[in-house]
Amino acid sequence: MAKIVMKFGGAALASTEQIQEAARKAIAEKDRGFDVVVVVAAMGHTMKDVQTMVHQLTDEVPKRELAAVVSTGSQLSSALFAIALQEAGYEAVSLTGWQAGIHTDCKYRHARIDYIDDSRIEEHLVQGQIVVIAGEQGIDEEQNITTLGKGGAETTAIALAVALEAERTDMYTNVDGVYTADPRYVSKAQKLQEISYDEMLELSNLGSHVIHPRAVELAKKFQMPVIIRSSLVESVGTLLKEEVEMENNLVVRGVAFESDIIRLTVGYDAYADGALADMFTILAENRINVDIIVQAIIDGLKPTVSFSILKEEFAETLRVLEDSKLSLGFSFADFEIGLAKVSIIGSGMASNPGVAARMFDRLRREDIPIKMVSTSEIKVSVVVPQDDMIRAANALHDEFNLEQALYI
Repeated sequence: MAKIVMKFGGAALASTEQIQEAARKAIAEKDRGFDVVVVVAAMGHTMKDVQTMVHQLTDEVPKRELAAVVSTGSQLSSALFAIALQEAGYEAVSLTGWQAGIHTDCKYRHARIDYIDDSRIEEHLVQGQIVVIAGEQGIDEEQNITTLGKGGAETTAIALAVALEAERTDMYTNVDGVYTADPRYVSKAQKLQEISYDEMLELSNLGSHVIHPRAVELAKKFQMPVIIRSSLVESVGTLLKEEVEMENNLVVRGVAFESDIIRLTVGYDAYADGALADMFTILAENRINVDIIVQAIIDGLKPTVSFSILKEEFAETLRVLEDSKLSLGFSFADFEIGLAKVSIIGSGMASNPGVAARMFDRLRREDIPIKMVSTSEIKVSVVVPQDDMIRAANALHDEFNLEQALYI
């Protein structure tokens, strides 16, 4: 029997009524003849009180114990979901991450999945049960509970689909698909029928929060079809796959934007070979995501390197740099706040020169200053003042005629 994996986020599980509605969607797929595995995140806002209690006990929470605490959120969701299914007359069982055979490294709050032993899940499926798994968690080689951090439930869903050789993964979110831009801020945004893994990966990395980049990377690696659809209304959704039909031959297929970007600049008294590699190696080891990087080596001026990071990682980045200042050999670090990143994305950009120039020209005509630039084969990103972010996004959406995208 064909299998599908269905993932529900915290917003879709915020109340018992919403859990019952989500359960009905799982039942509908079971009635269509599928073996169904459901992956759930923690219910919306359920962990705030618990984490407050933790921080009332200590300012320095042991990572192992905090992971154990955080894991209870999705465990609660999975048990309630299974109860809802059972009450509706369907056989169901809830499993924690470790019961589901999800084995990870030992990074506690930012764990990566090493492998999945799906034998227990298969046993329950053979018995005709709907299996509901607590997302975002697993167990390390020393039998400690770990959590996967941001995007954990989505990544778990894709990994389970791969391990189970599922037909597809359905991601139920608070939107009905992937749009050419965020429709809350860009009124002419259109929903896409399909989008490639590469385009979705860029959109996710550049500010679209529909699906986490980790999940997209995994789906691309194993060519797992993913449908992003609404948990609130019935919709066809948007299909993620390797190759898509070019829609109206649009070169640019999406605009993404992200606020609260910080530009951090590190300066040296003299340039040293390896300094750049050493700095970004240390940041990577601490799992700090760095985006746009600009190095300046000019005669008569102190060498500098600037890079952009998210506001939420600013404090940790400063701590890591300060702890490593002697070994890295830099003389000062400065930063600029009040910035945002606006990006255009499209696989057709690789074979169409002049897209970046057109982007820069439109922003110039809109009198929007560009602070930093980053490009790849399928995207161009600029850092602009945060106050200009929405205006820039709308202008670029108009410039590249994205209101003409094929939608459903």
